[in-house]
Amino acid sequence: MTMHAKKAGEDQALTAADKRKILEQALAAIGGDLKRVLIIPPDFTRFNSNAGELTAMLYEMLSPKAEIDIIPALGTHFAMTEEEIREMFGPDIPLDRFIVHDWRNEVELLGEIPGELLSEWSEGKLDCSIQVMINKILNQGYDLILSVGQIVPHEVVGMANYTKNILVGVGGADMINKSHFLGACHGMERIMGRIDTPVRRVFNHGAETFLAHLPIHYILTVMAKDQDTGEVLMRGLYVGDDMDTFTEGAKLSQRVNLDLMDEPLDKVVVYLDPHEFKSTWLGNKSVYRTRMVIADDGDLIVLAPGLKQFGEDPEIDRLIRKYGYRGTPTTLQAVKDNEDIGNNLSAAAHLIHGSSEDRFRITYCPGPGMTKEEIEDVGFLAGDLDEMTSRYDPEKLKDGFNTMPDGERIFFISNPALGLWALKSQFAD
Repeated sequence: MTMHAKKAGEDQALTAADKRKILEQALAAIGGDLKRVLIIPPDFTRFNSNAGELTAMLYEMLSPKAEIDIIPALGTHFAMTEEEIREMFGPDIPLDRFIVHDWRNEVELLGEIPGELLSEWSEGKLDCSIQVMINKILNQGYDLILSVGQIVPHEVVGMANYTKNILVGVGGADMINKSHFLGACHGMERIMGRIDTPVRRVFNHGAETFLAHLPIHYILTVMAKDQDTGEVLMRGLYVGDDMDTFTEGAKLSQRVNLDLMDEPLDKVVVYLDPHEFKSTWLGNKSVYRTRMVIADDGDLIVLAPGLKQFGEDPEIDRLIRKYGYRGTPTTLQAVKDNEDIGNNLSAAAHLIHGSSEDRFRITYCPGPGMTKEEIEDVGFLAGDLDEMTSRYDPEKLKDGFNTMPDGERIFFISNPALGLWALKSQFAD
């Protein structure tokens, strides 16, 4: 168990040549006669991970001597379109190399994490076993499996990627549902931005116990927006097969992706790029990543011109529409009383994560793809996109504090997926 190669630093801006060199060093360290390789990058919803460029480099480096398959870590998301594949991974990888993960039907059971462990890690909040399932293709004789993805603060696991990319990204329903619900029950504010969390323990235990026979190695990026240019830069690239590799990268992510404030913010305006955010399942990062810093009785304004649906999965979309974002007590009662949401705990967790718990107001401003009535029906306030964009123009605002012409002071976030906004007091340890 080791780190194979890395280049990282808070002020780094890795070039294409830097990335290629790290990948070459790592592949040389891994060694072996590689005839079949499986690459597991994120899907288009993690475009900013830079995993697309890295995957294209890996394909170029390995394809002359090995058969390469690529299975994006969709989790419950929609399959990537040809347009998204080309934009993210470039023009050179044949489309028939891409495999679509089906989290409901194309997985196999490897084992179970016992309920007593879950009870211990959840402080008694959950006492149920979790089935460890992965896509069947991982067990089809690959000489090397490369999991590519970004370390960034995450609402379910604390810091995204590493074993999560396998057990959720190409995993099955039981793990997806119960891990998300575990995170919600433990408390999102106790998890986001943390390395050691109950959910991380579940993923790591599942991988160490049931996936040790697979030749999985992790290629992990740390990305951050340059405050002067607005460009998303790679601050770190790590390749290894153990928790120490992930931990080192996560500590860098904590330094460059956490935006810690002295005082709560009264008004936060978040812009959701229509190219990237088409559902509240993804767009609610505007809620997840800011709710630790928003003041009581404050306001979150979400400019969402590309919004078209709530869930990335038709059944989850239906459940969101049925139950709405109405806070923890209401959602837990719904889970107790209703079989449909009780059997889809990841959806229940999402509803908890996407609520303000009646502490502050959330105003979604959708484009033509969704009506104000639909927004209000799931528990949000609905704003007029044209009116709000006219006042809070994403083209004119800078990330961070802005003072409007009438003296109003707001905090603007151009992409909530890139970080976590919280109070210094919440990370005093």
